[in-house]
Amino acid sequence: MALTGRAALLAALGSIPVGILEPGWTGILAVNGPLALACACDYALAAPVRRLVLSRSGDTSTRLGESADVTLTITNPSRRTLRAQLRDAWPPSSWLPGTETEASRHRLTVPPGERRRVTTRLRPTRRGDHRADRVTIRSYGPLGLFSRQGAHKLPWSVRVLPPFTSRKHLPSKLARLRELDGRTSVLTRGEGTEFDSLREYVPGDDTRSIDWRATARQSAVAVRTWRPERDRHILLVLDTGRTSAGRVGDAPRLDASMDAALLLAALASRAGDRVALLAYDRRVRALVQGRSAGDVLPGLVDAMASLEPELVETDARGLTAAALRTAPRRSLLVLLTTLDAAPVEQGLLPVLPQLTQRHTLLVASVADPHIARMAEARGGTEAVYEAAAAAQAQSQRQHTAEQLRRHGVTVVDATPEDLAPALADAYLALKAAGRL
Repeated sequence: MALTGRAALLAALGSIPVGILEPGWTGILAVNGPLALACACDYALAAPVRRLVLSRSGDTSTRLGESADVTLTITNPSRRTLRAQLRDAWPPSSWLPGTETEASRHRLTVPPGERRRVTTRLRPTRRGDHRADRVTIRSYGPLGLFSRQGAHKLPWSVRVLPPFTSRKHLPSKLARLRELDGRTSVLTRGEGTEFDSLREYVPGDDTRSIDWRATARQSAVAVRTWRPERDRHILLVLDTGRTSAGRVGDAPRLDASMDAALLLAALASRAGDRVALLAYDRRVRALVQGRSAGDVLPGLVDAMASLEPELVETDARGLTAAALRTAPRRSLLVLLTTLDAAPVEQGLLPVLPQLTQRHTLLVASVADPHIARMAEARGGTEAVYEAAAAAQAQSQRQHTAEQLRRHGVTVVDATPEDLAPALADAYLALKAAGRL
C-alpha cells in the first residue's frame, strides 16, 4: 500500500500527520474526517495486483536494427476495476538510448472479469538473447489517493540476429555466378573444371578446349565448354579471440566478419556447394554443419546471434585441429581472422602446412579505414607523426599478407563495408579458376 502524491498533498492541506510505517511505503498515522474515509475507500476499491493473470505473446526474434513487438495480456479476475500503470522491464540494450521510459511504460484500465493487451516495442542495440525481467504493476483506486503495487515474473526471450547488411550485394554476385555456370548467353571460356557441353569454335577460343574427336564426327570444329564444379565443401572459420573484439567504427571486427561470412554462405549455397561454420578461440563456440542449401543460412544466422568476442588469445593449433576434424575431405577453408603480425607469425604460420596440404585456404581480415585516413593526413607535427605511424602499420600488414601468399594462401584485406563483396569475389575467382 502506498500513499500517492495526490493523497500526500491533501494530507498536508488538512494537517494530517503522515509517517513512515515500514521501509519502502508510507501511510497515514492519524486522520480525521471525510478525508480518512475517502482514503480508506480508495484503497479498498483498488484492484489487487497479485490476482492478475498475465501472459505474453509476440516476436521471438528480430534482426539487429529492426524492432520486435511483445504483447502482454492482462486479465482481471477480481470484482474491482483495474486502473494501473505498468512497467515491462527488459535489459537496457533492448532499447535505443533515451527511449526506454516511453516504450516500457503503459497505462491501462481493465474492468472486472475482462482482459486487455498492451504491446512493448523493443529496438535492440546488441545481438544475442534479450530476456524479459519482470512486469511491475501499480493499481490505483478510483480517486487516485492510494495504490497497490506488485510484480510478476513472466519469462520471454527475443533473439537478436545479425543484420546481414551485405545482402544488397547478393544479386550482383549471383549474376556473376550464373555467368560462370553458363546459364547466361555469355559463356565464359576456359574457366571451371566440370564439362558442360560442346559448341562450334569461334576465333579467340582457347585451342586447348578443342574436342578433336567431336570435330572428326562433324564438319565444324567443336570446343568443350566448362562450368565450375558443384557440391564443393566450404568451411567458414570465425576467429572469436581477442583480436575480433577490436572496434572498427561502431562495431567489433567480429560483426564485419560475420556479415562477410553470411554473404559468402548465401552465394555458395546457391552455387550448389556445401557450407559449414566453425567459431573458435580456445574452444568451439559455434558449429553448424550438415545443413541443406535452404537451411544453411538460417542455421548460420541463429548460431552467430549469440557469438561474442572472447578476450583470450586464439589457440591456432586447437583451431587447426578443430577445422581438420570438421572438414575431413578437401575443402575451401575461409578463415576470418586478423592480419596483425604477432598472431599470424606466432600462431597461424607454424600450422599453415597442416591446412594447405589438404585444403585450399583463404584468409579474410577486416582493415581499419581510420588507418588509411591517418596515412593521408598532412599539416601539423601531430598529423605527420600519425601519418608515419599509419604507414608503418600498413606496411606491416602488407608484409604479413605477403607471407601468407607465399604459402599459397589467398588473402582478402578490406574495410568493413568492402569485406563482404571482396570475399565473395575471391570465392568466385577461385571457382572460375577451378581451384575448389
